[in-house]
Amino acid sequence: MRIKQIIRLTGIMTLSIFFAASIGFAEDSDMTRATLAGLKSVRVSVENMQPNIQAYADKYGLTIKQIQSDLEQKLTQNGIKILTADAWLTVPGRPVLYININTHETEKYWYAYNIKMELRQLVSLKANPEITTLAATWFINITGIANIGNLHIIKSDLMVLVDRFLNAYQAVNK
Repeated sequence: MRIKQIIRLTGIMTLSIFFAASIGFAEDSDMTRATLAGLKSVRVSVENMQPNIQAYADKYGLTIKQIQSDLEQKLTQNGIKILTADAWLTVPGRPVLYININTHETEKYWYAYNIKMELRQLVSLKANPEITTLAATWFINITGIANIGNLHIIKSDLMVLVDRFLNAYQAVNK
Protein backbone atom coordinates (compact mmCIF):
# COMPACT_ATOMS: atom_id res chain seq x y z
CA MET A 1 0.00 0.00 0.00
CA ARG A 2 2.77 2.46 0.91
CA ILE A 3 4.60 1.89 -2.41
CA LYS A 4 1.42 2.58 -4.39
CA GLN A 5 0.96 5.88 -2.53
CA ILE A 6 4.55 6.90 -3.24
CA ILE A 7 4.23 6.01 -6.93
CA ARG A 8 0.95 7.91 -7.20
CA LEU A 9 2.39 10.93 -5.38
CA THR A 10 5.53 10.86 -7.53
CA GLY A 11 3.39 10.75 -10.66
CA ILE A 12 1.30 13.69 -9.49
CA MET A 13 4.40 15.71 -8.63
CA THR A 14 6.00 14.90 -12.00
CA LEU A 15 2.88 16.06 -13.84
CA SER A 16 2.72 19.16 -11.65
CA ILE A 17 6.32 20.05 -12.41
CA PHE A 18 5.77 19.51 -16.14
CA PHE A 19 2.60 21.60 -16.07
CA ALA A 20 4.20 24.38 -14.02
CA ALA A 21 7.17 24.57 -16.37
CA SER A 22 4.90 24.71 -19.39
CA ILE A 23 2.91 27.71 -18.12
CA GLY A 24 5.93 29.83 -17.31
CA PHE A 25 6.52 29.81 -13.56
CA ALA A 26 10.16 30.51 -14.34
CA GLU A 27 10.96 33.83 -15.89
CA ASP A 28 14.51 33.70 -17.12
CA SER A 29 14.19 35.31 -20.53
CA ASP A 30 16.15 37.88 -22.51
CA MET A 31 13.81 40.57 -21.20
CA THR A 32 14.17 39.66 -17.54
CA ARG A 33 17.90 39.08 -17.90
CA ALA A 34 18.21 42.63 -19.21
CA THR A 35 17.04 43.84 -15.78
CA LEU A 36 20.23 42.31 -14.30
CA ALA A 37 22.54 44.44 -16.49
CA GLY A 38 24.76 46.72 -14.43
CA LEU A 39 23.82 44.99 -11.18
CA LYS A 40 26.86 45.08 -8.89
CA SER A 41 25.34 44.31 -5.50
CA VAL A 42 22.27 42.82 -3.82
CA ARG A 43 20.76 42.34 -0.42
CA VAL A 44 19.87 38.70 0.31
CA SER A 45 16.57 38.01 2.06
CA VAL A 46 15.61 34.47 3.09
CA GLU A 47 12.06 33.90 4.31
CA ASN A 48 11.35 31.72 7.38
CA MET A 49 10.45 28.11 6.66
CA GLN A 50 7.39 26.47 8.12
CA PRO A 51 7.80 25.02 11.62
CA ASN A 52 6.54 21.60 10.43
CA ILE A 53 9.87 20.92 8.72
CA GLN A 54 12.32 23.05 10.68
CA ALA A 55 13.25 20.46 13.32
CA TYR A 56 14.38 18.08 10.56
CA ALA A 57 15.77 20.77 8.23
CA ASP A 58 18.30 22.01 10.80
CA LYS A 59 20.18 18.72 10.43
CA TYR A 60 20.74 19.46 6.72
CA GLY A 61 21.82 23.10 7.06
CA LEU A 62 18.44 24.43 6.02
CA THR A 63 18.37 27.20 8.60
CA ILE A 64 17.88 30.81 7.52
CA LYS A 65 21.34 31.65 8.83
CA GLN A 66 23.05 28.82 6.91
CA ILE A 67 21.11 29.41 3.68
CA GLN A 68 21.87 33.13 3.84
CA SER A 69 25.56 32.46 4.48
CA ASP A 70 25.83 29.92 1.64
CA LEU A 71 24.07 32.23 -0.83
CA GLU A 72 26.09 35.28 0.12
CA GLN A 73 29.34 33.33 -0.18
CA LYS A 74 28.45 32.00 -3.63
CA LEU A 75 27.34 35.43 -4.86
CA THR A 76 30.51 37.07 -3.52
CA GLN A 77 32.67 34.42 -5.20
CA ASN A 78 31.00 35.38 -8.46
CA GLY A 79 31.62 39.11 -8.15
CA ILE A 80 28.35 40.28 -6.62
CA LYS A 81 28.71 42.47 -3.54
CA ILE A 82 26.40 41.75 -0.59
CA LEU A 83 24.64 44.80 0.83
CA THR A 84 23.95 45.47 4.49
CA ALA A 85 20.50 46.81 5.35
CA ASP A 86 21.83 50.38 5.62
CA ALA A 87 23.85 50.20 2.39
CA TRP A 88 20.86 48.70 0.56
CA LEU A 89 18.83 51.85 1.26
CA THR A 90 21.38 53.97 -0.62
CA VAL A 91 21.78 51.81 -3.75
CA PRO A 92 19.74 52.82 -6.82
CA GLY A 93 17.02 50.27 -7.49
CA ARG A 94 17.47 48.64 -4.07
CA PRO A 95 18.09 45.15 -5.50
CA VAL A 96 17.22 42.26 -3.22
CA LEU A 97 17.56 38.55 -3.95
CA TYR A 98 14.54 37.05 -2.20
CA ILE A 99 14.32 33.34 -1.36
CA ASN A 100 11.21 31.52 -0.13
CA ILE A 101 11.18 27.79 0.64
CA ASN A 102 7.59 26.70 1.11
CA THR A 103 6.89 23.21 2.42
CA HIS A 104 3.79 21.14 3.00
CA GLU A 105 3.70 17.81 4.79
CA THR A 106 1.81 15.54 2.39
CA GLU A 107 1.94 12.58 4.74
CA LYS A 108 3.99 11.72 7.78
CA TYR A 109 7.63 12.64 7.09
CA TRP A 110 7.02 13.46 3.39
CA TYR A 111 7.19 17.08 2.26
CA ALA A 112 6.26 18.75 -0.98
CA TYR A 113 8.34 21.87 -1.44
CA ASN A 114 8.58 24.88 -3.68
CA ILE A 115 11.64 27.11 -3.76
CA LYS A 116 11.10 30.58 -5.18
CA MET A 117 13.97 32.92 -6.02
CA GLU A 118 13.27 36.48 -7.16
CA LEU A 119 15.42 39.47 -7.86
CA ARG A 120 13.31 42.39 -6.68
CA GLN A 121 14.09 45.98 -7.62
CA LEU A 122 12.42 49.37 -7.31
CA VAL A 123 10.35 50.00 -10.41
CA SER A 124 8.09 52.86 -11.52
CA LEU A 125 4.64 52.40 -12.91
CA LYS A 126 4.31 53.48 -16.52
CA ALA A 127 0.72 54.64 -15.89
CA ASN A 128 1.82 56.68 -12.86
CA PRO A 129 5.61 57.27 -12.74
CA GLU A 130 5.42 58.89 -9.29
CA ILE A 131 4.64 55.48 -7.82
CA THR A 132 7.60 53.18 -7.22
CA THR A 133 7.49 49.74 -5.66
CA LEU A 134 9.68 46.69 -5.23
CA ALA A 135 8.81 44.16 -7.91
CA ALA A 136 10.28 40.90 -9.16
CA THR A 137 12.22 41.68 -12.33
CA TRP A 138 13.74 38.18 -12.61
CA PHE A 139 12.44 35.02 -10.98
CA ILE A 140 12.57 31.26 -11.03
CA ASN A 141 11.24 28.40 -8.94
CA ILE A 142 11.53 24.67 -8.51
CA THR A 143 9.11 22.17 -6.98
CA GLY A 144 9.82 18.75 -5.56
CA ILE A 145 9.17 16.23 -2.84
CA ALA A 146 11.45 14.92 -0.10
CA ASN A 147 11.25 12.92 3.10
CA ILE A 148 13.06 13.59 6.34
CA GLY A 149 15.85 11.26 5.22
CA ASN A 150 16.72 13.25 2.11
CA LEU A 151 15.98 16.89 2.89
CA HIS A 152 19.42 17.71 1.48
CA ILE A 153 17.62 17.66 -1.90
CA ILE A 154 15.98 20.98 -0.99
CA LYS A 155 19.36 22.62 -0.48
CA SER A 156 20.69 21.07 -3.69
CA ASP A 157 17.72 22.44 -5.63
CA LEU A 158 18.25 25.87 -4.06
CA MET A 159 21.85 25.86 -5.27
CA VAL A 160 20.63 24.93 -8.78
CA LEU A 161 18.51 28.09 -8.70
CA VAL A 162 21.49 30.14 -7.50
CA ASP A 163 23.50 28.81 -10.44
CA ARG A 164 20.69 29.75 -12.82
CA PHE A 165 20.67 33.28 -11.36
CA LEU A 166 24.44 33.54 -11.73
CA ASN A 167 24.28 32.30 -15.34
CA ALA A 168 21.64 34.93 -16.13
CA TYR A 169 23.68 37.60 -14.34
CA GLN A 170 26.90 36.68 -16.12
CA ALA A 171 25.17 36.58 -19.51
CA VAL A 172 24.44 40.32 -19.31
CA ASN A 173 27.43 41.46 -17.20
CA LYS A 174 30.41 40.16 -19.19
